[in-house]
Amino acid sequence: MPHHSADVLIIGAGLGGVAAARAALALGRTVILTDAGDWLGGQLTTQAVPPDEHPWIESDLVSASYRDLRTRIRDYYRNHRPLTAQASQDEHLNPGAGFVSKLCHEPRVSAAVLAEMLAPAVAEGRLTLLFGQEPVAAERDGERVASVTTRDRATGQRQELVGQVVLDATELGDLLELADIPHVVGAESHAQTGELHAPEQADPLDQQAITWCAAVEYRAGENHVIEEPASYAYWRDTVDPRWSGSQLSWTDIHPITLEHRYRPLFAGTPEQAIDSKDRDLWHYRRILARRQLQPSYTGGDISLVNWPHTDYWELPLVGVPEETRQEALRSARELTLSFVYWMQTEAPRPDGGHGYPELRLCGEVLGTEDGLAREPYVRESRRIKALFTVTEAHIGCEMRGASAGSAIFEDTVGIGHYRIDLHPSTSGRTYVDIASFPFQIPLGALIPEETTNLLAANKNIGTTHITNGAYRLHPVEWSIGEAAGAIAAYSLKVGLTAAEVREDPTELAAFQQLLADELGVTLEWPDEIRRTGAPDATGPVLKKQLASAAVRKPSR
Repeated sequence: MPHHSADVLIIGAGLGGVAAARAALALGRTVILTDAGDWLGGQLTTQAVPPDEHPWIESDLVSASYRDLRTRIRDYYRNHRPLTAQASQDEHLNPGAGFVSKLCHEPRVSAAVLAEMLAPAVAEGRLTLLFGQEPVAAERDGERVASVTTRDRATGQRQELVGQVVLDATELGDLLELADIPHVVGAESHAQTGELHAPEQADPLDQQAITWCAAVEYRAGENHVIEEPASYAYWRDTVDPRWSGSQLSWTDIHPITLEHRYRPLFAGTPEQAIDSKDRDLWHYRRILARRQLQPSYTGGDISLVNWPHTDYWELPLVGVPEETRQEALRSARELTLSFVYWMQTEAPRPDGGHGYPELRLCGEVLGTEDGLAREPYVRESRRIKALFTVTEAHIGCEMRGASAGSAIFEDTVGIGHYRIDLHPSTSGRTYVDIASFPFQIPLGALIPEETTNLLAANKNIGTTHITNGAYRLHPVEWSIGEAAGAIAAYSLKVGLTAAEVREDPTELAAFQQLLADELGVTLEWPDEIRRTGAPDATGPVLKKQLASAAVRKPSR
């Protein structure tokens, strides 16, 4: 069986895995990075989700490497797309002008950018990048993970991979199961965590909906209706008690108020350039805005279908037999295809007609032939039983009280912010969408209780079912991975485990200084942001916070 070894072995090349590799490489370590697919980027690329980011993302309150990623994406459009002069000169270019993100863009672009970011290390032989490799076994030697065996998806050939430190950056926390590392699946109970919004009973099958995203282009005057999906009638006629009716409709549930709301595809006619304030579905996650391109561009607007209507919540992915998992994946694809077909054929239009046959499944921006993403968007995975677990009591606004701010972690290795956002789950639970304060990422949440050389580097860290909803988004996953790669490199340098570094105040301070000085990681929020968040994300409150952040540097 072929054998590869390096200082740091990273299984999973999503945002966490890529950030971990970059950090370890920057600190002088050799790295093996594997992925079951053949694109880097996970939720940003293969799962096709435009970045969900906090209001301060354009300030210095973001990791230097994540800021580099965002800059490179914008530069890619300036260098390789026929932008108008105005768009090209826009410092804060938003290629899709979607309102879910300040950087709505095509997944194929960020996939190309991430590959470019790692290319020098590959060329120099410091990084071994192995695509098409799924982990199938892991060997333990006491408290250490001795090796990981992967299988080539195309040939079935197996190979053994060894790293002095092993990072699980997979989307579902695969190594936790393969290496028999204690972990949690689904929802903990209120008695276990003390969380205000935890359910009364623990339920491992209470897992957030997945979504199989799709890209659609609007091409006026054309007909691109797909073949009717096999389960179309089922999805059209099924009524879920959590929903307002069929998921194949323009009506959904507001995630915060749980009120029914009507959101059409277009607030005006499809040909109108609607501003983001109209909040229709088309402009929600639009990833390419025709109005920002030269007349030579012959295509139309492209939008990313990752809407509540395509959330699949009937079967979970984790802790179930393989046939159940495969049925969940198949059904999630069918739901999305059914929604696309409904939009093309039966969806009500403002003019009294039905259907938008002009919508074309646009696989080229996703690297697929069928217009669906390469992988499903996974919101929740196995989570390690960590040295420290972040709960709602640490970040939840309601639970902590007004202006209390998030808890301060002495072992902070990064920052992030997002609402505690749980989509409807496979247990029958509806949305849980509540406010959180801007928070820190504690090193203890990356370290398992019973394993000395394995670290979590994705959404498999020590959060709960509740707080996972805030720690799972793009910039936070990147920061988690960056911290994991950095502590892996640092622990090898000083001859200590990550846990030992955390326990030694002198070593911890030295590691945090390295994060700040060598990698440009922000370790804490300015206090006025930590305590208040962004009650007015577009107005004077945010402007005041940004001005303050520009002059206040982290103390570590």
